Amino acid sequence: MSYKITIIAGARPNFMKIAPIIHAIEDAKRLGEELDYRLVHTGQHYDKNMSGSFFEQLQIPEPDINLECSGGTHAEQTAAILISFEKELVAHPADLVLVVGDVTSTMACALVAQKLHTKVAHVEAGIRSGDWTMPEEINRLVTDSITNYFFTTSELANSNLRNSGINKDQIFYVGNTMIDTLLKQRPNFRAPQIWNELGLQPKAYIVMTLHRPANVDEEDQLKAMIDEIINHTRDLPLVFPVHPRTAKILERLEISHPRLYTVEPLSYLEFNYLVENAKAVITDSGGITEETSVMNVPCMTLRDNTERPETMTLGTNELVGTNPKAMRPYLDQLFEGQWKTYKPIPFWDGKTAQRIVSHIVDLTANQH
Repeated sequence: MSYKITIIAGARPNFMKIAPIIHAIEDAKRLGEELDYRLVHTGQHYDKNMSGSFFEQLQIPEPDINLECSGGTHAEQTAAILISFEKELVAHPADLVLVVGDVTSTMACALVAQKLHTKVAHVEAGIRSGDWTMPEEINRLVTDSITNYFFTTSELANSNLRNSGINKDQIFYVGNTMIDTLLKQRPNFRAPQIWNELGLQPKAYIVMTLHRPANVDEEDQLKAMIDEIINHTRDLPLVFPVHPRTAKILERLEISHPRLYTVEPLSYLEFNYLVENAKAVITDSGGITEETSVMNVPCMTLRDNTERPETMTLGTNELVGTNPKAMRPYLDQLFEGQWKTYKPIPFWDGKTAQRIVSHIVDLTANQH
């Protein structure tokens, strides 16, 4: 009897995190391990960049099912995923439900699995920002309170879990699957169309990404932030891939500048090509801080907290905060060539998924 794993992905970054796990399961099967997986896309985030070519680029099959639970409030989306995933898991029982990251799908599918007496493994368990105003933090706390096996990215995540009463035998310090994907795909990065259109040169432009409501919904805040960035980035082009929601706000605020280029969201390979060649990245995303660190690109995070402190202690990330006036000293430091460089983060080596699957194989041996 093969051991059945249902793998959950709800948003585009989740697929980057599960791709190496799927490859590691396939490798284990070729070596004779009796593992099987089913890939469930909850459809939580609709993303037009997630076409067939997206799965081809990641070298993974298209999901076995898309539950199409997009849109609505947090409550509506959670409810839709609970209902749809329950039907899915009843129709296709599993020995283990594997969830990644901290989106609503992660929490909702963990809940369904436990109610149906199915074990849950959480990849990227134990990370905490301490900020309960972030929906992701609530998702992390709830998921980790009902998880059986915790796969962690850092020593701090391990101690967060131990401090919350988790038995150390359930915690597996494995590293970061997002970095597995980054290292595997790095040779395939390719210049987006805008590279030539804007005449971009390596290390001679800055990439911006802003999507958190605290930064983009407060219109005065957004305007002040962008003005500050424009005023202190010398003559460098600012390339800003924009979510449609943010694009509408920028339009309404009439924010424009000859050096500010707002572009459509880019594919993974194109976006990371831009990041790898940028002088710096200014962002409010957690995941990008991991990638910039490993690629040794200076990164400034416009948030008051981070759930990934290792990107600051060992990586290239600085937590600037949300006060626009705090930007200038960091930008000055960048232009003075004083930025810190990446020191390798333990287990962020491209082999995380192999470690995860080898632990799962051990768990199956103990269960049979």
